[in-house]
Amino acid sequence: MRLGFSPNTLLSQSFSSSLLLPSLVFSLSNSQLLPHSRLHLQHPLSLKTNSSGRKSAIIRMHKVDHTIESTPVNLMAREQEFTEVNRNLYPNVEPYSAGFLKVSDIHTLYWEQSGNPNGHPVVFIHGGPGGGTGPSNRKFFDPEFYRIILFDQRGAGKSTPHACLEQNTTWDLIDDIEKLREHLQIPEWQVFGGSWGSTLGLAYSQSHPDKVTGMVLRGIFLLRKKEIDWFYEGGAAAIFPDAWESFRDLIPENERGCFVDAYKKRLNSDDVETQYGAARAWTKWEMMTAHLLPNEENIKRGDDDKFSLAFARIENHYFVNKGFLPSDSYLLDNVDKIRHINTTIVQGRYDVCCPMMSAWDLHKAWPEADFRVVADAGHSANEPGITAELVAANEKLKNIIKNKGN
Repeated sequence: MRLGFSPNTLLSQSFSSSLLLPSLVFSLSNSQLLPHSRLHLQHPLSLKTNSSGRKSAIIRMHKVDHTIESTPVNLMAREQEFTEVNRNLYPNVEPYSAGFLKVSDIHTLYWEQSGNPNGHPVVFIHGGPGGGTGPSNRKFFDPEFYRIILFDQRGAGKSTPHACLEQNTTWDLIDDIEKLREHLQIPEWQVFGGSWGSTLGLAYSQSHPDKVTGMVLRGIFLLRKKEIDWFYEGGAAAIFPDAWESFRDLIPENERGCFVDAYKKRLNSDDVETQYGAARAWTKWEMMTAHLLPNEENIKRGDDDKFSLAFARIENHYFVNKGFLPSDSYLLDNVDKIRHINTTIVQGRYDVCCPMMSAWDLHKAWPEADFRVVADAGHSANEPGITAELVAANEKLKNIIKNKGN
């Protein structure tokens, strides 16, 4: 439920403690968090005893970019400072340089730089795989502080050849990120990625932990079988049955034992129209489920055949091949390699594309990382609460870097 507030409005409401959501993961009476963890929920709660001796929960809500922001009762001074940082997107800036980098005998990547040429480098890792980048991706970063690097992964966006699956694996993309870093003569950089971008960001950082100064990860996707099955084999259909029907009905009943395999057949058909039809259905299914509230502009991306073909073909290619990872739990098993990296994890509570179970598993394996749950959001980085947390996480890392220089 979204609530509308006028500026400076402060609301409070009492509820019987018996109505508290069971999903709250810490004791409200003493705020006992997991050791060394920093878990932030978007509904600030405290308990008080009324005249009858019953305990009631007080929920205080205030306007922060149209979302409800938490103020946990055990905030330390450093965390209190963090709540004061900017949480609004920065104005759009144009690239000051752009180009193409040939990374194999087949593939050439598009890249661009914006912001401060002498600033702290940050690389934006887009989702999908196959989603590509866009101008709005630059707005998460302070352009006066950050040297903002965007690039399109193999087969996506402006990279060529378009929608190409050959020589396109997770390990190829990790090598590409390193080649781009070396091409731009960057010793080390900050990593920012959401959805598949969180997957690749984790894999890259685990492969090159000495090149990463900090991470901001959103909508965690660990590319495990249960995550693929949830979204593509009928789990998420329980929440979006209307959107699921179009995705399901493209496939004959006798092929519905595995939708990922059935779509692979069509996305790689010799008939171009068959490819486009499957790509549109695949892409619209994801776009219709990416927001807590329907976003028509996002859904219309499924009508763009060029975008949909790269998005659907490359996603399907990676999912059929289990992300080219050596084991289902590979990214969780290798957290020790990056445990020292200052990281913030941002997760929408009602993310249907990448459900919170994955972010929670990562949080349990990596309690040192800040874990921020946005209570009134789904999957998209463009939902107000998630946007605010992503900008704030970058601001936090910015302040840490600035303070190191003092």
